[in-house]
Amino acid sequence: MSAMTTWKSIADLIGESGDVAILGAPMDAGSVTPGRCDLAPETVRKALKRFSTYDLETGREIATAIVDRGDAAVKGLMPADGFDAIRDAVTAATKDHALTLLIGGNNAVTRPGAHGLGVPLDKVGLITLDAHFDLRETDQGPRNGNPVRCLLEDGLPGANICQIGLAPFANTGKMHRDALAAGIGVFTITDCKVRGIRAVLDEAIERLEHCEALMVDFDIDVIDRGQLPGAPGARPGGMSADMFFAAVRHLASEPRVRVADLTEFDPSLDVSDTTALTAGRWVCEMLAGFERRRAAGLSH
Repeated sequence: MSAMTTWKSIADLIGESGDVAILGAPMDAGSVTPGRCDLAPETVRKALKRFSTYDLETGREIATAIVDRGDAAVKGLMPADGFDAIRDAVTAATKDHALTLLIGGNNAVTRPGAHGLGVPLDKVGLITLDAHFDLRETDQGPRNGNPVRCLLEDGLPGANICQIGLAPFANTGKMHRDALAAGIGVFTITDCKVRGIRAVLDEAIERLEHCEALMVDFDIDVIDRGQLPGAPGARPGGMSADMFFAAVRHLASEPRVRVADLTEFDPSLDVSDTTALTAGRWVCEMLAGFERRRAAGLSH
């Protein structure tokens, strides 16, 4: 038997039923920096064919079955107009699957994703891995630069939010003050590098112990721009890809994480598929973390 016939890819795990759902949200309108984040869901799906199911770190085959629920009908829509479609698609997915991977699109998909958890906002916890606070003003409506402020205005308590990987010279003083005043847990990229990402994540998870269900927003621009050309908001000095992957696996092992999104990947800016493969690896690490919780008997 040839090596090619024995190769099984992550894409081969996609079928008619499964514990994990993939849901695309190709929203790009309303972005601070215009681009083609709407191309990301299909690009990530294609990238999954390039990853094997064998996890060398654990010596185990990833075996979690995945259901691809297609894309929410939001292409070309502004965030306010696409809110219901994403929220309803996420709600339907969380009813059928233990974990939903929401692939944006821009960061505006995070707000309807959190509402789609199907529990009251005061019981929802949000963890963001992002270079930015996403606390721009909402006077012009929802945008990709203000999902966290939108959620605060919707009624999500600041004490239910932790933001990790925040970058210097990428935010404003008012955003920082507003985050602290709201009770948001603020963790800079230097905190992650000095303390270690595991310590930061464990503190964030502990801070959100009172929350019933968690959503994690993985804004891919948290990664250092030198390792991630396909994210318009990425900055030099950001999180290493290794640290990002470790964070993904650890957070996916937390049983209260029901929805995780990947946002701000613009395939039109990518070089040598670097960002596409990073996004594909995100799916792999989410599955590895999910299997860790399932092996411990912690999966909801």
